[in-house]
Amino acid sequence: MKTHTTNYQNTFIAVADDCPSAKGEIPTTKAGHKTVAGLQFDMISKHPYKYTSDEILFAVFATRNDLTEQELASARETFFAKGQACLRASALGKRYGWGIHHNAEGKIALYGCNTPEYRNYLAQTGIKIVKAMQSKR
Repeated sequence: MKTHTTNYQNTFIAVADDCPSAKGEIPTTKAGHKTVAGLQFDMISKHPYKYTSDEILFAVFATRNDLTEQELASARETFFAKGQACLRASALGKRYGWGIHHNAEGKIALYGCNTPEYRNYLAQTGIKIVKAMQSKR
């Protein structure tokens, strides 16, 4: 079975052109529960450059589906057997104003779009710059 990946290396995902936020905002909860963006934000912001995109996406999937330890290995194989939307499709870059940096090892960190670090990544040569996907066409 083919395994797909969402990992990037040496890449910066800039906020979408239609992002309504002028700074990095903490994602809101809905009905008292964390959203996908909220779960992603917590993992990445508390542990910058610890996880890859694949690790974040699968951990959020596992949390939202209440997977047990015994189910994780087979669920991961099934999850990545088909293509998954990468973090360019995340609300972090589309709605909440977070740029996502992938280092040479594919580990990720967040930078608010109003920060000097964010602007530095946009100005760098030697890394690939891609935009988060727009919410509207």
